[in-house]
Amino acid sequence: MSMDFNHKSVLFDEAVAALELNENKIIADGTAGGGGHSREIAKTAERLIAIDQDPDAIKVLNERIGNLPNVTIVQSNFSDIKRVLADLHIDKIDGMLLDLGVSSFQLDNGERGFSFHQDAPLDMRMSKSGLSAYDVVNAYDEQSLAEIIWKYGEEKYSRAIAKNIVKAREIGKVETTFQLVDIIKGSMPAKELKKGHPARKTFQAIRIEVNGELDRLKEALDNAFECLNPGGIIAVITFHSLEDRIVKEKFAEWTRGCICPKEFPVCICGSRPKGELPFKSKAPSEAELAANPRARSSRLRAFKKY
Repeated sequence: MSMDFNHKSVLFDEAVAALELNENKIIADGTAGGGGHSREIAKTAERLIAIDQDPDAIKVLNERIGNLPNVTIVQSNFSDIKRVLADLHIDKIDGMLLDLGVSSFQLDNGERGFSFHQDAPLDMRMSKSGLSAYDVVNAYDEQSLAEIIWKYGEEKYSRAIAKNIVKAREIGKVETTFQLVDIIKGSMPAKELKKGHPARKTFQAIRIEVNGELDRLKEALDNAFECLNPGGIIAVITFHSLEDRIVKEKFAEWTRGCICPKEFPVCICGSRPKGELPFKSKAPSEAELAANPRARSSRLRAFKKY
């Protein structure tokens, strides 16, 4: 099994800069992965908590940054940040980074079942435990499958794909990524097969369902906000519109001031902004896109607490 975690993350420099690091700050990297961000943050920060739910990532992190004196490595989901800090007897932090991309390690390691380019057992579990893609594809009813593929993948052929998955199951279990890819291809008109990989949206949808990604993200943002010191920053790199919308709306909610109707002469709601946006959002540069086309849909957003 290759432990190739060496790619440089999308929007790497921008994300690290967004944390406004100095030697007095305690920072949590909620998606430490191969340790790229973590290693960079640890050069400056007083202390870094490197969190990842993937046991393979934890092994790599221990090899790569486990010997740094200011780094603590924790296997957990980033939404559990409050418990992680309580266990470490840390009261508050000065920043939290979330890079929501599936690591290229998970994608490129075929046996994990994340990639539609390699044949492997249907899995897609970031934590290697609990509900798997196999369970979703083989146990969910047609309507539930169609809803997930539409809601999380924004796939317009969701109904046809769900119908054909159920039809295929009558013959035998759908066990591998390529079996699923073939079902998806057979559910679309020929002209659609030329527009990027036909399975991309469905695989995204199933992965989000398996890992409860959007629910975890909402929990993580609320919990991270509570854990921040004044002046603390949450920086998030998203990779598709569903994640980006959650982050954008949450940051908008925190920066919103008075919500009284305009005709009121004075404010009676008492609502005050809880922080500010250091910048609106950042997209990858043309140079980065040329080097890494996977980065196209990524966005960086940040929030700074008052």
